[in-house]
Amino acid sequence: MRIGGFQKLTLVDFPGKVAAVVFVQGCNFRCGYCHNPELVLPQFFVGADLVSARSILDYLNGRRGKLEGVVITGGEPTFQEGLVDFITRLKEMGFAVKLDTNGSHPEVVSSLIGLNLLDYIAMDIKSSLAKYSRVTGVACDTAKIRESIDLIVKSGVSYQLRTTLVKEFCSREDLSDIRHLIEKADHYSLQPFVPSQKMVDVRFNDQSQYTPAEIELLKTEFEKSVLSPSSNTLWPKD
Repeated sequence: MRIGGFQKLTLVDFPGKVAAVVFVQGCNFRCGYCHNPELVLPQFFVGADLVSARSILDYLNGRRGKLEGVVITGGEPTFQEGLVDFITRLKEMGFAVKLDTNGSHPEVVSSLIGLNLLDYIAMDIKSSLAKYSRVTGVACDTAKIRESIDLIVKSGVSYQLRTTLVKEFCSREDLSDIRHLIEKADHYSLQPFVPSQKMVDVRFNDQSQYTPAEIELLKTEFEKSVLSPSSNTLWPKD
């Protein structure tokens, strides 16, 4: 695997777990509002200091009993060779594993679920399927997005489906389409777009975005679950 970063401790990225985060380098999407261009754009890969999987596994081996889980994010993890072997080693050490994915490789997600290697899955739903290629900047097979949603919801693995509220891609009509797309899901959350000078396309900083009040109204209308601050656990609204 190409690993572009490693965070030794997080209390917020794995619900209910004290965890570490592995950031893989490489993604098949080019979402302009992505905050990790160094993990997405190939021009940043040359000369980049990669982190070896072995060094991470050695560190985690020494943290058994203190850390509970490991988050694998990116970039796009399912784009990586060696992912199954890496997660297998984490599970052998007793860690819970959370996968962050864009849902473009359902066959990989299905394989990981079938091997009982995942304890939590978070999938980003970018927009309505009609806008996917526009959002991601590449030709996108939306049938695979739909397939990933379906298998995650039916997997029996804890999960969260989520959308970043970039106004251009998340009109009420788009959110309504998403709601129909995930009608069998229990857990779906909206997260605000956060401007940053470190994005794939910084022009998103100049666009009008939803206000905090508008976001709260959208959450009330479209979310299917909420995150309890006290327990860091997802609880259905209904």
